Amino acid sequence: MRIDRDREPSVRLRVIILANPISGGFRPDTLRRLAADLRAKHVEVDTRFTRRAGEIAETCADTALAADVLVVAGGDGSVNEALTGFLSRPTPPPLAVVPFGTANVLANELKLPGKPGEIADMIVGGRRRNLHSGLANGKPFVLMASVGFDAAVVHNVSPRLKRRLGKFAYVAAALRTAIRAKSTRLEVDDGHTVHQCRLAIVTNGSCYGGPFIVCPDADVTEPGLYLVTLRSDNPLSLAWFGFNLVTSRIYKLKSARITRADSIRISSPETAPVQIDGDPFGSTPLSIQSSDLSVPVLVP
Repeated sequence: MRIDRDREPSVRLRVIILANPISGGFRPDTLRRLAADLRAKHVEVDTRFTRRAGEIAETCADTALAADVLVVAGGDGSVNEALTGFLSRPTPPPLAVVPFGTANVLANELKLPGKPGEIADMIVGGRRRNLHSGLANGKPFVLMASVGFDAAVVHNVSPRLKRRLGKFAYVAAALRTAIRAKSTRLEVDDGHTVHQCRLAIVTNGSCYGGPFIVCPDADVTEPGLYLVTLRSDNPLSLAWFGFNLVTSRIYKLKSARITRADSIRISSPETAPVQIDGDPFGSTPLSIQSSDLSVPVLVP
């Protein structure tokens, strides 16, 4: 599908760019070049910089927002905010993403461009897909919700170091977490089976932590969720899990299990940390459902 151009010739395509200046990898030059490239294509551009958490969601929820395309320049957390706002609207405008985050999992999922000229071509081209979501305790997520070691790392990473070091901040947090944290047993009910594990990932897409494939059958442009569980989270098991993740062999790992599940409940005898789309999200218990709602997202 293409963006509707059936309007008066004097009225141009209206684009609002919402940019999160504290995202890892924030590049103001990229935004300036993108705005210039769009204006060269006779596109009306309004660039706005966010000043606080939640502002993207509030802007996207505003039904008076006059935009044919809303561009989010930020990481996966910024896209999550946009999705949260858009899901409250019956007919949101198409969403475009400028990947400025640390991992940019969604950009890898959709093979999104990173160069200003290519992003401008994508916006003007208007090709779109439906971006599906899940709900974690009622909160929408675009990519995944997880409980266990990786969520503990997300909770422990320093926002300041994340901005300065990018992915290396997660390495430091992972080492601290492995040394200090004590995991708890998780009980995961997928509606058919109760799994006992130490790490649980409910994913809406195939990628995890960037370009690495955790579930090859999942697709953010198709409805439905997948559950990935890991029986043990001792250092050796986590290292082996990581090796199989970067080599795209998780589905062959005997200590991991992947199942299709659209309604999942995760509990634990002691509270365990939760993350959604790379941001902290409280602790267990956690109830997750697949959502029928979707928003349009522009793709190359």
